Amino acid sequence: MSRTHDIAEDHVLAESTQTAVVNAPLDKIDLGTWLSQLTDEEYQACAVPDHKACGWSRNAEGELVSINVEEVGGVLLIQHYVAEILEPHHCRMVSLSESQTPDGWQYQHVIWDLSVTALDTNRSTFTNTILSRPTRAFVASLQERGIPFEQAVEARREAVEQHNALEAPHYAASVERAANRETADRD
Repeated sequence: MSRTHDIAEDHVLAESTQTAVVNAPLDKIDLGTWLSQLTDEEYQACAVPDHKACGWSRNAEGELVSINVEEVGGVLLIQHYVAEILEPHHCRMVSLSESQTPDGWQYQHVIWDLSVTALDTNRSTFTNTILSRPTRAFVASLQERGIPFEQAVEARREAVEQHNALEAPHYAASVERAANRETADRD
């Protein structure tokens, strides 16, 4: 990994977890299938107006990649999420995401973790977690502009919290629709 993409593992830009109820039993939910079949329109509907576009591809190593374009707190992000885990009850997506800043494009390492657990026999809990770390170049850019890292963290944390609060319940509703479609298709 080049110096530009050297992740500052000792820094956290933002971390946010939101939960929502899915009115479907755990055994009817397949997050991996839902996520890998999420349409561009459904993705956009899960966080209006933040979500701009999504699609799936493969990287040079042949790994499945979700490409998401979204705006979080006024910052345009282009994410290239590699599917590290794509299972029925847990998905872990990892991206070296590009963000547009006053100094040009910067990078941040984003981990998007989704899971479902049984709440009771007919309902499940959907959990949407986002963890973002800057690259060393991103931290240096802030320093060069005289912006304390803590100030950048506060702005980013608030924006990510708001974005996650917007998208998590809509993702849960989309997962619920997919689970209920699967149930209806089997009946």
